[in-house]
Amino acid sequence: VQLQASGGGLVQAGASLRLSCAASGRTSSIYAVAWFRQAPGKEREFVAAISWGGGSTTYADSVKSRFTISRDNTKNTVYLQMNSLKPEDTAVYYCAADSGGHYMSPSARAYEYWGQGTEVTVSN
Repeated sequence: VQLQASGGGLVQAGASLRLSCAASGRTSSIYAVAWFRQAPGKEREFVAAISWGGGSTTYADSVKSRFTISRDNTKNTVYLQMNSLKPEDTAVYYCAADSGGHYMSPSARAYEYWGQGTEVTVSN
């Protein structure tokens, strides 16, 4: 499985961005796709996840009600709609795929495949 993340950019606080994660290769093996983020000097943290087949979702408390994860299986693409962005959302965002059935785990260790990251910068 290969993942290609895109959609990052520089925006002002309160703005919106939509990230995309396009999957290719053996996508039939995917159980779930998640977004993680890593800010400078900080640990990588879980943002949101979606099950590949059923569309169930889960979110980190810090983004709940502002971010929405969705998927378009016809395009093998997962999206992260980010609204009401805050400076503390500034980070490199990574998408990751799990083929081991860990069911939307918030642990990065559950995901075998990773995209290259897309940078989001939110200014005051």
